[in-house]
Amino acid sequence: MPMTVSCPTCGRPVIWNEGSPYRPFCSKRCRLIDLGAWLAEDYQIADGTDDPADDPPPSEDSSQTH
Repeated sequence: MPMTVSCPTCGRPVIWNEGSPYRPFCSKRCRLIDLGAWLAEDYQIADGTDDPADDPPPSEDSSQTH
């Protein structure tokens, strides 16, 4: 029995087999919508090694601009 997953974009059921070329997406359109979200930086992957305690202290000269 083939496994069925939900399309990450629209939620429609997708059969996980070679007959579903865009899996886990239901269509090319849903795949492109997801790609566009990544390119627009709507999604982010957290960096587990980033510790705020490692940041340098704020500069005392507040008139300096970057």
